[in-house]
Amino acid sequence: MQIPTVARRDWRIPNRRRVSALKTRLRMVYGPPVAPPHGAPLDELILTVLSQSTSDRNRDVAFLRLRERFEDWGAVRDAPRQAVEDAIQPGGLHRQKSARIQEILRALDGDDLTGLRDVGVEEARRQLCALPGVGRKTAACVLLFSFGMDDIPVDTHVSRVGTRLGLFRPRAGFVELHDDLLAMLRPGEGLEFHLNLLRHGRRTCHAQRPRCGECPLRRMCPRVGVAR
Repeated sequence: MQIPTVARRDWRIPNRRRVSALKTRLRMVYGPPVAPPHGAPLDELILTVLSQSTSDRNRDVAFLRLRERFEDWGAVRDAPRQAVEDAIQPGGLHRQKSARIQEILRALDGDDLTGLRDVGVEEARRQLCALPGVGRKTAACVLLFSFGMDDIPVDTHVSRVGTRLGLFRPRAGFVELHDDLLAMLRPGEGLEFHLNLLRHGRRTCHAQRPRCGECPLRRMCPRVGVAR
């Protein structure tokens, strides 16, 4: 089903009651996720770069190979490009990702990013987005998963599922998606909502041939025409 375009001036984010109902239903299906902050923001940043356009398994293999082959992130920064490419090759796009990782590490110049926990979400986001190739989604991953800060990643799964559920304006840009998702959630709700939308996108609400007939959210989904 084609989702019609809606102008930004005509769009209103869903009310709190609807967001809460979706969050509750997702929790009933997938449970509350457990992902305590790990406090390693530079690891999270590199992991997120490696995650682009690949599976979690391939991302993790590439990350582990980097850690096994190099003593620390400084060694990755200073290594010959080919050595980094070889290490992360299982993750796909290894030439582009190796260049990006080394550019980021050079820009950081030894900073491990742990100081971000003390500067607040907006300043931490600004500093991260100033790094080469780092955008809102990557910055949000670092802040949420490293420190538990109130920022929320919008990846392709979250964008797709959220748009189909009427949470996002159709064809909105990623900056707008991030801003609207933050606006509709209360502090502390982002981790659960992000991860459960992600799970739903992977298991049921696929990009191609979504399993609408067996979807546990079908009565709440405008896409299937059951409720609005």
